[in-house]
Amino acid sequence: MPAFPQATPQERRRFWLLLLIALVILGAGIGLRDPWPSDEPRFTLAAKQMVESGDWLFPHRGVELYADKPPMLMWLEAASFELVRSWRIAFMLPSLLAALGTLLLVYDLGRRLWNRRTGLYAAGGLLLAFQFVYQSQRAQIDPLVVFFITAANWGLLRHLLAPPDTGAPANWPMYWLGCFCAGLGVITKGVGFVALFMLLPYAWAAWRGWDGVARPGRGATWRWLLGLAAALAAIALWLVPMLLVARARAGIPAYPAYVHDILFHQTAQRYANAWHHIHAWWYYVPIVLFSWLPLSLTYAGSAPRWWQRLHARDARVLLPLGWVVLVLLFFSASPGKRDVYILPALPMLALVTAPFLDELLPKRWLRASGLLFIALLGVAMLGLGAWALHSHSPKVVQFAARRDLAGDGAALWWMCVVLGAVQLALVAALRLRRALWAVCGGMAALWLAWGFRAVPLLNDSSSAAGLMREVRSHLAPGDQLGLVAWKEQNLLMLERPAVDFGFKVPWHLQFARATQWQAQAPATRWLFVQQPAMGDCVDRARAIYLGHANQRDWWMFKADAVVPGCVPSAAVDESPDGDPDAGAAAVPGTDATAGP
Repeated sequence: MPAFPQATPQERRRFWLLLLIALVILGAGIGLRDPWPSDEPRFTLAAKQMVESGDWLFPHRGVELYADKPPMLMWLEAASFELVRSWRIAFMLPSLLAALGTLLLVYDLGRRLWNRRTGLYAAGGLLLAFQFVYQSQRAQIDPLVVFFITAANWGLLRHLLAPPDTGAPANWPMYWLGCFCAGLGVITKGVGFVALFMLLPYAWAAWRGWDGVARPGRGATWRWLLGLAAALAAIALWLVPMLLVARARAGIPAYPAYVHDILFHQTAQRYANAWHHIHAWWYYVPIVLFSWLPLSLTYAGSAPRWWQRLHARDARVLLPLGWVVLVLLFFSASPGKRDVYILPALPMLALVTAPFLDELLPKRWLRASGLLFIALLGVAMLGLGAWALHSHSPKVVQFAARRDLAGDGAALWWMCVVLGAVQLALVAALRLRRALWAVCGGMAALWLAWGFRAVPLLNDSSSAAGLMREVRSHLAPGDQLGLVAWKEQNLLMLERPAVDFGFKVPWHLQFARATQWQAQAPATRWLFVQQPAMGDCVDRARAIYLGHANQRDWWMFKADAVVPGCVPSAAVDESPDGDPDAGAAAVPGTDATAGP
């Protein structure tokens, strides 16, 4: 890649300003909320159990092994807690750092392939995209896997692309680093290998003799193979010790079942024969159009310029753009689809769009499109808030009741009113001439209002913090609590030891085992149960109704509320939302019973 001149003071100021803005936007709400379902509590619970038990190799969900995802995110959350000693901050740190890292990698590629201005456009365009910020403000695996895949792309592109007519040699260390990062992506979510799809458009460009691609020279076969070794070495960091320990514990059936589940059931079988989130082949089309707003407004202007650069044999466009297309085709081919699956393609799309923004941003049609987008967003927010405040609609009352907002409901709606007014004021004040700043300001206002105002208002009901605080208020110091048909946020937010009887164990079996446990010390043992799992086996008059949280009704009771000899039928079993496997038979060999 070409050498570039030293940054000017103005360029340095712009870079640090962008980084500061990114930190504020992506960090909005950190420390103000607890983990929210469906994914956040399960990862944080597994990380918390790692810290408490000292077993960092095999994640647990209560007494069961958790085999749905590799432990990378859980490791990082646990390590973050060891540093900051606060789960409210620790569970979000990996996502924040991963998102900032992704922005820096995209910026660096832009400045290396084109110039610093292009790097700023690439990082800024990515920061504006709705899905990128939304996912980066959540403690899920996706921001982390996006970072590792982008890091892999960064290393690969630094090796595969060379400045035209310079004869620069291939940068093999960057290639090996890229492959290593792809391997880290594999042990993060399993799909990190898609970064290596970058080799396909490169091979085509090299075969066709395009300028701008590195020439490995003769005798480079072993260097290419070292890339595979680097990827496997990264995977082995987790895989080898996991398999060795699982083999040593082969006498416990849960461990062989864990190995099979995480290496086969949750990977190849999930892709080829998906059992949930089934969608049509065109499912990702609206995601690319609407979830990637406002960056997607540039498609109409970027597409003909991409075509021109491809005709001019510009490999800087071919490789990232071809990779984006391959990723979209790969995930579209699977029957199981979720919007976050294609998120790793967004950074490279922002990168390949950035070189043309200097030419596109002055266009009247693009500025008008940006203003219209923010204006529609402002009208929607203002209208929603005003309607909720003055309509007295039953839907508004029901929403406030479900979210346990009480007097805070008006505060949420006033936030919408103020947000909409700010966005419309930006449109009116900045107009076409400064439309870019209206778009930037409107999106920033959205995320700041969400992170600093909406998140604290919704936290108690969304995280189950309020529900579990109510549970604790009924427990005396010497009391014990058993969980039946529970969700991860219940055990996580309880903030005291509890007994569970499995998570994937059918609910009627959990209930039966729980009542047996409770009968051993009826004076001090309570059961916390999701309403459907009780069937007709609990006298509601003797039980305590805790309320509605996370779209479910919850009760707690002592042994005197249990109907003698009653066991719920299998008809009460249900697959809890967000976990397609829950409610099925327990993992073979898992100790789903719990002692005192």
